[in-house]
Amino acid sequence: MLVLLPPSETKAPGGDGPPLDLGSLTAPQLTPVRRELAEALVELAGDVPASRAALGLSAKQDEEIARNAALFTSGTLPALHRYTGVLYDALDVGSLTRGQRARADRRLAVGSALFGLVAGSDRIPAYRLSAGSALPGRPTLRSLWKPALGPVLAGTDGLVVDLRSGSYAALAPVAGAVTVTVLSERPDGSRAVVSHFNKAHKGRIARLLAGTTAEPDDVVGLRRLLRRAGLHVEQNGGAAVTLVVPAP
Repeated sequence: MLVLLPPSETKAPGGDGPPLDLGSLTAPQLTPVRRELAEALVELAGDVPASRAALGLSAKQDEEIARNAALFTSGTLPALHRYTGVLYDALDVGSLTRGQRARADRRLAVGSALFGLVAGSDRIPAYRLSAGSALPGRPTLRSLWKPALGPVLAGTDGLVVDLRSGSYAALAPVAGAVTVTVLSERPDGSRAVVSHFNKAHKGRIARLLAGTTAEPDDVVGLRRLLRRAGLHVEQNGGAAVTLVVPAP
């Protein structure tokens, strides 16, 4: 089972690992695109106004540009510790047992605009590049990643649970992957799409899938697993699953 997570704009600073080694990351066949983008970001960081424009940053966020400038020299952290925010707070990888953490490293991967795909244990530096960014003089990120990352994801054995947000899923869609929509249900039975807390609920699903010793191999098995964990899950055919939560 492979669980694809979205990255986060916010990232933990620092890192005690060695500098970035692109060849050591999961799916080394992605190294050429990774190197092209990383070198482009380092070069772009030399022009602060251009970086702000391309990355959608304000002057108060120039620290993000400095991080890009130091991509190949700064310390690294495992990806599941590098990314922060609502989803990763709910995942709470630091509280997993040793066995759960081993499964998380094996099952969880993050879709990244810069690296394409990183396993939970892959060591990466802090950086700033979003799926919607447009680097000056470069092809779109989707045109770069789809032909490279698409075959990697298509070759995955077993069930793929795609929790990526729309912009990251568009970089390389996975045919047949299970997707999860989160809906809140009011006392009168009406439902609405969950916005802010969507990430928290997906983080809890990722934590459950990282921790379980079960290995569902299709959407029916996944639905059964989530229901056993007490979640209200509906599946109306196909590979789309709906998680229904009480409205706040």
